[in-house]
Amino acid sequence: MIKKYLLLTTFLWIGAFGINAQTKIYPSSSGEMIFSFARIVKSGNEVSSNLRWSPVFNLQGLVNYDVGQSFGFFHGLAVRNVGFIYDVPGTDTLKKFRTYNVGIPLGIKLGNVKDNGFFVYGGYEFEIPFNYKEKTFVSERKVDKFSLWFSNRTEWYTQSVFVGFNFPKGFNIKFKYYLNQFFNQQFKETSNGVQSMPFQNFDANVFYIALDWNVFKDVRSYSVKSKQKIEKQTQNRYTLGLYQ
Repeated sequence: MIKKYLLLTTFLWIGAFGINAQTKIYPSSSGEMIFSFARIVKSGNEVSSNLRWSPVFNLQGLVNYDVGQSFGFFHGLAVRNVGFIYDVPGTDTLKKFRTYNVGIPLGIKLGNVKDNGFFVYGGYEFEIPFNYKEKTFVSERKVDKFSLWFSNRTEWYTQSVFVGFNFPKGFNIKFKYYLNQFFNQQFKETSNGVQSMPFQNFDANVFYIALDWNVFKDVRSYSVKSKQKIEKQTQNRYTLGLYQ
């Protein structure tokens, strides 16, 4: 899968340099609010997960290639706060798991791309978890919390697919599903001299809905509007006689 992703990335880069001069190439960036769940199967039994809301530290920067009126593609770099909340069956224990991931999204856009109107987009993202956090609550009281850098509790990489809708005025909604298991089921830990595999037979695939704004808006337009605003304010002051 990684080799296929690298080949596809290389192909699109070659295509980007070969496109005609009318293609619009521009940067964009945004944050996003993530509402996540997980599909959980524990020891063969399906378990429900609770809604997790993560509004912060979800940032992305993209390079867009708009080819004509209705087609474009993009790639970029992102940092995401991804995780889920899990009620341990038959207990008063609740667990919260999350990772910070650095990702490389790659996708296409179809629709009113040129005017940043309504269009559909979708693609694939390769991500590397770099920070893991786990919290434990018993009877709604937090009893344990820890955070680790580049933990073996998860695989060293994860992959996802996504589809989204961009609306006029910049509103955006995206659905994303992680193809990899959240945990490294072969992870082993030792406590009080006893070795265990806490994530064995613990299947968890995270999926989420994200809301954001101006994901595909050219960031250079902000500086243009700011310059125009300053020029207009200056002109108004001259008109009012504030400058002599």
